[in-house]
Amino acid sequence: MTAETVTTVPTLRMSRIMPAPREEVFAAWLDADGMRAWMCPGDIRKTDVEIDPRVGGRFRFVMHGVEDTYEMTGEYVEITPPSRIVFTWISHAVQGVGGSLVTLEFREKGGETELALTHERLGSAEVAAQHESGWGSILDKLAARMAG
Repeated sequence: MTAETVTTVPTLRMSRIMPAPREEVFAAWLDADGMRAWMCPGDIRKTDVEIDPRVGGRFRFVMHGVEDTYEMTGEYVEITPPSRIVFTWISHAVQGVGGSLVTLEFREKGGETELALTHERLGSAEVAAQHESGWGSILDKLAARMAG
């Protein structure tokens, strides 16, 4: 008889309704200038954004907080306008697990957009909780920006 060990790697799923058409919400994720205004979770005061928005293109976010600076990098795996963006995500929190994968899905909801975010391969429940807080803050700031 053999014993089997099953390891589950946390996956984070969340969604928000954005008060804008999905083409606009989709475009916001590929606009470096606009991202500087809302890619600022929690106490992040400023984010430097460098993106090459094409499949195989890379991105780099440097988030400047009150006391610390955090760098996130990754590569675009899929860009399907206006419905889906998939990218790898490497941050200080997920370096040890070989990076993670973020999928954004944009669904039309009567003139608004349901933005569903799935963040996979987070390594631990603690890392998933950190990212849940960060992504939640980012999505709230994007929704506020979309509202004008």
